[in-house]
Amino acid sequence: MADPLTTRLAARWAGWPAALRIGILYLAARAVTTGFFVAAAALSGPTSRFGANATVGDLAMGWDSTWYWFVAVNGYPAQLPLTDTGLVAENQWAFMPLYPFLAGALGTVLGGWGVAAVLISLVAGYGASWALYRMLRLRLDRSAATWAVVFFAAGPLAALFQVGYAESLFLFWLFLALLLVMRRRYAWLYLLVPVMGFTRPGVLAFSLFLALFGIWRWFRRRVEPLPAREVVHIVALGLWAAVVGFSWQVIAAIVTGDASAYLATELAWRRNWIPDSPGQFFPFDGFLEATRFWAEQWGWPVVLGYVVLGLLIVGVAAALLFAAPVRRLGVEISLWSAAYLLYLLAVFFPQSSIFRLLLPVSPLWGALAVPRSTVWRIVVLVAGLAGQWWWIYNMYGLANTFWRIP
Repeated sequence: MADPLTTRLAARWAGWPAALRIGILYLAARAVTTGFFVAAAALSGPTSRFGANATVGDLAMGWDSTWYWFVAVNGYPAQLPLTDTGLVAENQWAFMPLYPFLAGALGTVLGGWGVAAVLISLVAGYGASWALYRMLRLRLDRSAATWAVVFFAAGPLAALFQVGYAESLFLFWLFLALLLVMRRRYAWLYLLVPVMGFTRPGVLAFSLFLALFGIWRWFRRRVEPLPAREVVHIVALGLWAAVVGFSWQVIAAIVTGDASAYLATELAWRRNWIPDSPGQFFPFDGFLEATRFWAEQWGWPVVLGYVVLGLLIVGVAAALLFAAPVRRLGVEISLWSAAYLLYLLAVFFPQSSIFRLLLPVSPLWGALAVPRSTVWRIVVLVAGLAGQWWWIYNMYGLANTFWRIP
């Protein structure tokens, strides 16, 4: 028999508004992450990029946070910086403007860019958690949707909700956009698409998603009627997302006078891993290059690396198409995940940042929350927290080798 006190507490919890319940869970997760950051700062030593006397603030403003701050203070260069060999060097054009400039504006009120940047990440992380819950509640019961949000808020990459990175803000826009598509309400997407596109790269994947979604809607139009108005919205928004996705390259080209400014800037980061990598961008080349690089690092035959990559692609595709828990989430989440992963496969050079780059497929946490077993859900949560500590410890506590870059 259930304990009466437990029953009353559960009933009271269930009676609270979803936004409040999600907020409490999110704050609890942030408290745990803060503890991890305190421990990582204490463990930071003389070989770490943060030094022996690192503070939590130092960690929050580390790595790419410094680049976002630099964008807010200095804007974007009209003349691309060059290396000693004459190649384009790392510079601000790799970072979209909305997050750093928004933090800069808020920082004038709060007294510092860093405080504003972390606050935006924290608030946007809560907004993303709430939007994820609303999205998953369209397909799952309240318990499963809540657990999925817990996995998301306390997962391996949850530290990004408390640092000066644009990920939280992008996820908020993205989850709102997916929620609108799932509810067939398209008007607000005309605003969300550009704010997504100028927060962080990835809106081209949303364009591909809308194309796949439109094809799916067309083939099932006899099951779910497809009015002409919806066709117009899907096509127009897909084209709009493509225009926004390529616009940053055009803007960089106009400002610098170099048509390849943006892509050359992105390739500058790849040369940190492979100094003799091609000076031009080719779709899917990054994954092929990285497969060879990592196979050599791990002492594998290169052919084995390509086999593993192929098996991984087939396995992920099969999971998105056939796994019952994934299918429970709805075709929109499956199509978005497929579109985004294909986008990464086409444009990204996989290295230690791959974990961070996978955050936009976080709606798939819902699939792990589908099983009703409390033991299973607790095991997933503990595994996520363990992964979070491992990630913070390596990327911020140690931060002392080439594969410890968030």
